[in-house]
Amino acid sequence: MINILVSNDDGVSAPGIAALSEALSQYYQVKTVGPDRNCSGASNSLTLTNPLRINKLDNGYISVSGTPTDCVHLAIRELYQQEPDIVVSGINAGANMGDDTLYSGTVAAAMEGRFLGLPAIAISLVGRELKHYETAAHFACKIVAGLVKKPIAHDQILNVNVPDLPLAEIKGIKVTRLGARHKAEGMVRTQDPAGREIFWLGPPGDEQDASEGTDFHAVANGYVSVTPLTVDLTAYEQLSTMKQWIEHL
Repeated sequence: MINILVSNDDGVSAPGIAALSEALSQYYQVKTVGPDRNCSGASNSLTLTNPLRINKLDNGYISVSGTPTDCVHLAIRELYQQEPDIVVSGINAGANMGDDTLYSGTVAAAMEGRFLGLPAIAISLVGRELKHYETAAHFACKIVAGLVKKPIAHDQILNVNVPDLPLAEIKGIKVTRLGARHKAEGMVRTQDPAGREIFWLGPPGDEQDASEGTDFHAVANGYVSVTPLTVDLTAYEQLSTMKQWIEHL
């Protein structure tokens, strides 16, 4: 039996993680471990200055007082005797495309699985109303089945974004590259009820590169976007140029 570890960044009580766990449980042995609160935007952060506490919920899920990365690391290293075969993170409530992947706790949870040597998938539902988690769950099962049959390169994860549409309206799957946004808008300055100045993160920038071949373009046109992401961030094509640049310092 294939063992799957499911996690997310929206929190262990989010509808997406339930839809994902239930769908995968039809075919695999599933363990679900998620943060005890919404950790969207946590990226790859680890909790270093506080202990992690766990709580087993009535549905069998385990909540962790930490980040998505904490959840995956703790689950693999300590919580289960048998190491999972695959890590699946999601289903995120909203897109993780383009530059947003750098901030995504959903993607980070998958990355942590890969750092620990396991195949990993991050899956997100893209839309305004977010009604069709079952569609994203269907494609999660389909892609996991593909990984079981033929694993991908050891230094990659799959970042999957699914349009919020009924399954019958999905046009297919496209392999894509990350798109790009314009720089984010400014912070929102306001005051709390006591009159003290506070700031909110401003809206993300508009799409700058949403051309054909990008994740933005695929999802906007009714396709599931699958983007292979590499764990190694080294810009290898720049190494020789950088050596020359360093010589002129």
